[in-house]
Amino acid sequence: MFKKIVKKIVDYCKACYDELAHKTTWPTRAELTHSAVIVLSASLVIAIVVFAMDLVFKNLMGVIYPG
Repeated sequence: MFKKIVKKIVDYCKACYDELAHKTTWPTRAELTHSAVIVLSASLVIAIVVFAMDLVFKNLMGVIYPG
């Protein structure tokens, strides 16, 4: 019974390796760089929007609840 479990695990690992090494299409360096720039740009835009919203709400709450 233990040998069956070990064999299943080994077969699974071999199948995973075969999938990653031979069947997966990896992006080129240029594609990866392009995607990274898009993600960084979007993150920066979202951070600026959240910062602006926080500033507006902070000032709005200061007007509503002075003190």
